[in-house]
Amino acid sequence: MRLLHTASLSVLAATFAFAPLSAANAQETGGDPAPEVDADPQYDENTIVVIGARLVGQIETPQAPLLELDPEDIAAYGAGSIAELVEALGPQVSSGRGRGESGRPIYLVNGVRISSFRELRSYPPEAIEKFEIFPEEVAQQYGYSPDQRVVNIILKDNFSSREIELEYGQPFDGGFSTQEVEATYLQIDGPSRLNINLEWNNSSLLTEADRSIVQSGAIPDLATDPDPAAFRSLVPDSASLEGTVNWTTRLGEGDSLSLNGTYERSDSRRLQGLDTVLLTDDAGNSLLRSFNALDPLAVDRRSQTWSAGGAINLGLGDWQVTGTVDGTHGKSRSRIQRRFDSTDLVAAGAAGQLDIDGELGPFPDAGIDESRSTTDTLDTLLTARSNPVMLPAGELSVTLDTGFRYNRIQSTDTRNPGIETDLDRSRISGGANVSIPLTSKREDFLGAAGDFTLNLSGGVDELSDFGTLTDWSAGLTWGITDTLTANATYTDRDAAPSLTQLGDARIVTPNVPVFDLVNNQTVLASVVSGGNPFLPAENQSDWKVGLQWELPFIERGSLSVDYIRNRSSDISASFPVLTPAIEAAFPDRVTRDGTGRLVQLDERPVTFASQRQERLQFGLNLSGQLGSDEPDDSSGDARGGRGDRARPGGGDASGSGGGQGRGGFRGDPEQFAAMRTMFCNADPDALRQQFDATLAAARAGEAPPVGPDGQPLAIPPRMLERLAGEDGTIDPERFAAMRERICSAESGGQGGDRASRGGSGGRGMSFGRGRGGGSGGRWFANLQYSYELENEVLIAPGVPLLDLLDGDAIGSSGQARHSGSVRAGAFYKGFGLIASANYTGSSRLDGTGLPGSTDLKFGDFATVDLRTFVDLEQQESLLRAVPFFKGARVSLSVDNIFDARQRVTDSTGAVPLRYQPFLVDPVGRSFEIEFRKLF
Repeated sequence: MRLLHTASLSVLAATFAFAPLSAANAQETGGDPAPEVDADPQYDENTIVVIGARLVGQIETPQAPLLELDPEDIAAYGAGSIAELVEALGPQVSSGRGRGESGRPIYLVNGVRISSFRELRSYPPEAIEKFEIFPEEVAQQYGYSPDQRVVNIILKDNFSSREIELEYGQPFDGGFSTQEVEATYLQIDGPSRLNINLEWNNSSLLTEADRSIVQSGAIPDLATDPDPAAFRSLVPDSASLEGTVNWTTRLGEGDSLSLNGTYERSDSRRLQGLDTVLLTDDAGNSLLRSFNALDPLAVDRRSQTWSAGGAINLGLGDWQVTGTVDGTHGKSRSRIQRRFDSTDLVAAGAAGQLDIDGELGPFPDAGIDESRSTTDTLDTLLTARSNPVMLPAGELSVTLDTGFRYNRIQSTDTRNPGIETDLDRSRISGGANVSIPLTSKREDFLGAAGDFTLNLSGGVDELSDFGTLTDWSAGLTWGITDTLTANATYTDRDAAPSLTQLGDARIVTPNVPVFDLVNNQTVLASVVSGGNPFLPAENQSDWKVGLQWELPFIERGSLSVDYIRNRSSDISASFPVLTPAIEAAFPDRVTRDGTGRLVQLDERPVTFASQRQERLQFGLNLSGQLGSDEPDDSSGDARGGRGDRARPGGGDASGSGGGQGRGGFRGDPEQFAAMRTMFCNADPDALRQQFDATLAAARAGEAPPVGPDGQPLAIPPRMLERLAGEDGTIDPERFAAMRERICSAESGGQGGDRASRGGSGGRGMSFGRGRGGGSGGRWFANLQYSYELENEVLIAPGVPLLDLLDGDAIGSSGQARHSGSVRAGAFYKGFGLIASANYTGSSRLDGTGLPGSTDLKFGDFATVDLRTFVDLEQQESLLRAVPFFKGARVSLSVDNIFDARQRVTDSTGAVPLRYQPFLVDPVGRSFEIEFRKLF
């Protein structure tokens, strides 16, 4: 152990962990090292002593984390669950490579894969010890391709909570509201966890009449006809219910089993407008009047999902084996009100229900069409990870994986009588990933070049309906310095379209507003949706070159820069926005009447020949401490520097174990010396009884009892809670482990040696101030920015190339070249404030240039959200007056505080009816009030 000097006064902290500690070392935080000390060191007032080991559950990887959050950082986000925390982090957890499952990350708990995110999404953030986000390349170590970021959540050893959360929200313009009630129970006892969660959500109906939407394509109505806007939904009337149970238990040393089950039900009712019929007289002349059915055209939908999953984690010799299984059975039913067609009209006329004067008669019920679908999925993955060979530059890392996936879709629709869709697919996969250290500063092997690591992977998938698909990748990581890392990865793989793209039931939905660029008008057309069984396999080849830099001029700051290039061929995609180029490429998908008016659009998936994309992405993460750095037992978390990041073989980038503190003690050197004397000289049984009495007094809100010297024991409350067992008294094993670590800390030197050799590690123990210590609050700022360099699509050979950055489009709008988001917040003495903004640059969509056609311009716009919250428990005077507020928090959120919407104009500067502001965004500025209480 080394003594480390700083220029400021020292703050001494002791934190403890109860997993076996197999590595402890010293970490240099500034100044020159001092000579080693003996068993009875004399502490200088400017001395910090650090004994640390990597935190159990951290990932061993050469890639630096993009973001790390400790409990105090997490508190600054004011989230009510891990799912809300992930949502608050926004694009930081999502991949920008344009691949993967919509950019969603892979989730680990304590460094181990889980069966699905629902296993922990309802956990309160207070249960987290550390939250880490890693770049996409780390996913290969867990059996995935490098197109999803990895989120590792390290949980506290001992945590229990019961939580109730109530939310109410509505737009400032009114019209509808949302409500949510959620109840959560969580118990963590080391590797054992039990979580039960119930959630109910409700949203009322918002119609076009509530937003004064101008109707498009309507035939003039009788004065007595109702306003069709009142029968068209902007937001459906909906309600959902979800219940989840998660259970994890220890099977043996380092082995665990987890099981989870979820039931979800969702009901919604969407209005599609009024049925209208245009009558003509005997001479065939239009009466220019519409007749409305008694009931609006409505779509009632109900979906139910049953999900179950499990994960087992075993240590088999030198291999860490993880198996996961996740299965889902879903049922959905849609009931669609039929239109009153010409056949019905003839029948109604024969029955005397209509006359030539156009008076509305009691129309007979046109009936209801019904579509039903059932989906079944099963996803299993088995991975085995090990470091089987010690190379000159470090340990070789190997990951083997194999998996089986099964999907089945069955569907029927009364609009397609006699036709039943029944599709299934099974997929067997296998792959391997090898990480090879080439040079190493720590191992003193070609260290002058930095730390080079080569990563190779390959895999084969056998699909029952597509045959063989292959994938491979190669990547190089260069640790230039301890704070600067560069990497480059190339990936090539085949991808098959999903079963829904192939086999969804064909459904025709009437009265859907569609903007027709050719005629510069918005019409109500019938839209065909469903699957396309003729989609081919897609080939994807990608480059990613990145740089990550831990900024030296700010204590906790990092910058990442990535260049991404995607190349694809035979792309399965949703039908693009109807431009002249798209209509020319897919003429059979568009139906027009004799006047050229659009009457039907087939939006089932299509195949594009190829696509080329290039972009630059920038990420900046900053955070720090607010307020004083005075000792504060209420926090008790000392943090080591960035060196506590786990590297292959253990230790940090420099070979030293980091300092990750847990639940500890803060004070000056004399206080620590007195504390060590108390632990090491007192009778252990008598001292544990004193701890028991102090814990009982703390929980009862009473003054602590006095010790043998007549003074109260100065024991941090969090330390007592971490030492407590299930029976509410001090756990003897935890107490003994803590006492051993405190008393062995004075010898110091051996622990550092073990850490530098890369022992298995444990919950770190730090005596020192570390980064982020003190009783002050937290501030943070995160910036993400993307600049599109190229985005071109070839629809088919012989069709002009579409430049999506220069007026062409395959989506509902043009492609913006610039986009970004920023989040900033602060949390101090129980008060929190978070501001976030999202920006989308301008774009355009070109028409034909012929008479009657138009261009569309999509203006740039930004939305700003604001959230403020207060932890009532930290307001002492309020808590004394109303003890019920212990563990309570109240928050107020205002989304889109400037009520911003993207403005869309045609060549004349007018706003097309299809792009009316409230159609673009019917909600706008809205607020939400939340009350949350932990018991």
